[in-house]
Amino acid sequence: MRRLVVLIILMAAAAVPAGADAALNVYAAASLRNVFPALDGAPSYNFAGSNTLQRQIDNGAPADVFASAEPAEAQALFRAGRCTRPVTFATNILVLLIPKDNPGSIRSAYTLRDGGKRLAIGTAGVPIGNYTRLLLRRMRLSSILDSNIVSQETDVASITAKVALGSADAGFVYHTDALASRGRTSELRLPKWAQPAVRYKLCAVVRTGADTSGAQAFIRKVSSNAGRSALRHYGFGLPPRG
Repeated sequence: MRRLVVLIILMAAAAVPAGADAALNVYAAASLRNVFPALDGAPSYNFAGSNTLQRQIDNGAPADVFASAEPAEAQALFRAGRCTRPVTFATNILVLLIPKDNPGSIRSAYTLRDGGKRLAIGTAGVPIGNYTRLLLRRMRLSSILDSNIVSQETDVASITAKVALGSADAGFVYHTDALASRGRTSELRLPKWAQPAVRYKLCAVVRTGADTSGAQAFIRKVSSNAGRSALRHYGFGLPPRG
């Protein structure tokens, strides 16, 4: 009888699909670090710069969903057959973030032309770094990267942390990061005409063993009314439905 019970238990265990209890793996841009867990706390999240996450997925990382802060990374994975066709699910704008006590006496981005300030920006290749450089070219302020003490960060969370801790006099971040650090920082708005088109893309990763159904369910949740409401609450813009 005891052998029969053991056999039944082993057979039941074998009937459960491998990885059935594993959490969905969502690889997402650092600027989504607050809204995604608030929308769905079940997945396992990996937040970093979009280009870093793309490289990890290219190298076989066990991602099921990829959410990038600009189209390039998701589109590259799609062209390589590593993810489904990306969909735009959110937008954002850039702001200049300063510490609450503003030790650098910065009143606008143009103050940085005076030089000598500690400035945090994203590295080239990271979406926030690419967007920042485009915005500065449009504002004819590219020279501030030479006249100030510039630290280059791998993701927007690092820029926000430096400014909030007073390790930088200013940093270029997304509006959503400024909202998340409110109380320790202030944001200075930048001209609408200089703003790059910040578009977030979402796709299901194509790989052996991927949780395809779970990934599609997550994408539907982000695109649902509840998902759009959460994104709006955390300061993101929303693309038209389509």
